[in-house]
Amino acid sequence: MAHVSFFWLKPENDKIIKGLESEFCSLVKDAVKQNRLTLPPIPDVLSKLQALCKEEETTIRDVANVLLDDPGTAAYIVKISNTMMFNRRNVVCHDIQTAVSRLGILRVRDIVTARAIEELKRQSNFGVYCNEILHQSAVRSRQLAATMALISQGLINYNETPIDIEPEKSLLAGLFADIGLFSLVNEYKNYLDSGNFLSFDIAKYVFEHCCQEASLLTLKHWGFDEDYLEVASNTEMPYRTRPNTSYLDIARMANHLLLYKTNDDAIEDHDVEMDLAGAEVMYELTNMPDDEFNYQIRNIIKNSGF
Repeated sequence: MAHVSFFWLKPENDKIIKGLESEFCSLVKDAVKQNRLTLPPIPDVLSKLQALCKEEETTIRDVANVLLDDPGTAAYIVKISNTMMFNRRNVVCHDIQTAVSRLGILRVRDIVTARAIEELKRQSNFGVYCNEILHQSAVRSRQLAATMALISQGLINYNETPIDIEPEKSLLAGLFADIGLFSLVNEYKNYLDSGNFLSFDIAKYVFEHCCQEASLLTLKHWGFDEDYLEVASNTEMPYRTRPNTSYLDIARMANHLLLYKTNDDAIEDHDVEMDLAGAEVMYELTNMPDDEFNYQIRNIIKNSGF
């Protein structure tokens, strides 16, 4: 199932995990449950942004000033704010304060986080096998994210009444879907560095089993909202008012569509609920020629600046 984000990969046989009596498996599970996982290292500017987003009195100027301390990140935010996905009115901006105003404080945090995590996945140094699985995760996350954005745009077009769905947020939610994988790989490296041995194939099963919980833990710690938490954990958050179509619904539709496009046998065991507009979107996309579908996916990534 190399076509979807690692987060969506579920062990083919849960008995393997349940029967896996390894110290590493127990350590990882305990670390997740007790919030002891080592979070991905993030740049100082992102740490400051996360702190600002938790303060109600934070202003656009505050965020712009923090970004100015990191010229590379500031230039990246200005670039993203001028992309087709984030610049609906097609008005070019040239300064960081205007860019932050256009994107919004929380969206700036989300974009900087997505960039930091993708760089970590692509520049990691955990060994050949771990580096490869993180690199594959980066590729798969982008595919899931772009598919979510494509479905979101279709839902907006097909619904007769406005819906509270943003293609750009769908894109970001997909990019964050398996954010906990980095922490799990780091735990595996530390376990080996401590003089232990564990087959990488077995470690992969542990990653698959714990990735959703680790991703949920990471996003909760960083203050992300319930839409992101639901997609990362593939679980509806309790005690919230359910929208007619949630980002979790879109993620499940995207996963189903990718299973269909790759003729994956797992689609037979995968059900997804959708309304009439969702059914129309899925019908259109499932019947779209593969070349056209892949072109649109690539175009979304290009138009988003990611």
